Amino acid sequence: MSSDQASPRLAYLLKHANLRISELTEKALLPYNISGRELGVLNVLNGREPGSQQHAAQRLGIDRTTMVALLDTLEDKGLVSRHPDAEDRRRNVVELTEKGQNIVRWAGSAAAEAEQVFLRPLTEAAGQQLRESLQAVVARPDSSGQVRP
Repeated sequence: MSSDQASPRLAYLLKHANLRISELTEKALLPYNISGRELGVLNVLNGREPGSQQHAAQRLGIDRTTMVALLDTLEDKGLVSRHPDAEDRRRNVVELTEKGQNIVRWAGSAAAEAEQVFLRPLTEAAGQQLRESLQAVVARPDSSGQVRP
């Protein structure tokens, strides 16, 4: 294979696919002043009963320190609020503010449009198959044997 051709290696393709969709998503989110990572945190918190910082970090697969930094930024932007749990003062409860709920809705639509641009070279069926295949690859059993994303 010549050096000017794209490598057929899966790691290369996944890396560059991730770079492309990240680029499209970040551009789509600029008007909302949030990053794709911040939108991920907001999505985890959206529509749930108030949850702990630790639970959100576990769902996203990120460490506690990184989660605190993300929540600090989101709190500074007025998108989340934190307060001690009434039953366990060592636990911080995190909730979306009204502004945060609006941003999830608007930025979520913008991110979905970016995904459509990313998938545009594929047929609808091929795009759906790509989603399903990636979901199968990233799903992994937890300690109880249940598969989780």
